[in-house]
Amino acid sequence: MKRILLKLSGEALAGDKKTGFDEATVMKVAKQVKILVDEGIQVGIVIGGGNFWRGRSSENINREKADQIGMLATLMNCIYVSEIFQSAGMMTQVLTPFECGGFSKLYSHERVGKYFAHNFVIFFAGGTGHPYFSTDTATVLRAVEIEADVILLAKAVDGVYDDDPKSNPNAKKYDEVSIQEVIDKKLAVVDMTASIMCMENKMPMLVFGLNQENSIVNTVKGDFTGTRVTV
Repeated sequence: MKRILLKLSGEALAGDKKTGFDEATVMKVAKQVKILVDEGIQVGIVIGGGNFWRGRSSENINREKADQIGMLATLMNCIYVSEIFQSAGMMTQVLTPFECGGFSKLYSHERVGKYFAHNFVIFFAGGTGHPYFSTDTATVLRAVEIEADVILLAKAVDGVYDDDPKSNPNAKKYDEVSIQEVIDKKLAVVDMTASIMCMENKMPMLVFGLNQENSIVNTVKGDFTGTRVTV
């Protein structure tokens, strides 16, 4: 792999606290990503906002405003994690699809190329910049735009199951599943829009548990215990 798009779950970054940040968890992620960067792998990152905000759970807020709050939650996450990465010895930049003052720089394909050429880890915050699209969709969109080799989905669960393993202890885990099967069976790896984008653009995914020891490095180096989503 020469270039990857890593999607981090906001909830996973919160650790056992379930909300906010668990700095020890984030530092473990930073140390793993630094190993990859030091080996010449280019890393882009999208982070969900679920450790701060889930707009669809509110019935009293307009959907567009709720999604805007979610976009800002992803920006907070990216700024925080970016700073932890810098403390671990990496150069980072946060890009957003909308102007955000001094917090970030505006996303462009040219900027991505420039930062990757100088070994920056790039954080793609703010989703797609539009309501009604999730960070799943933003993940696939950015992966396609930056021509990533693969999407790494680091989640709170260790792969793709045929049912929710939290509520069904007999849920079956897939070692490998096609994106067509994900769509047909509504396996909820990523949302439907993102799944169709993966299929149309032939973007594979590797789904694994963030909290497993060295899971990011192991996944990139082939010691993979999650679910491979093929296209």
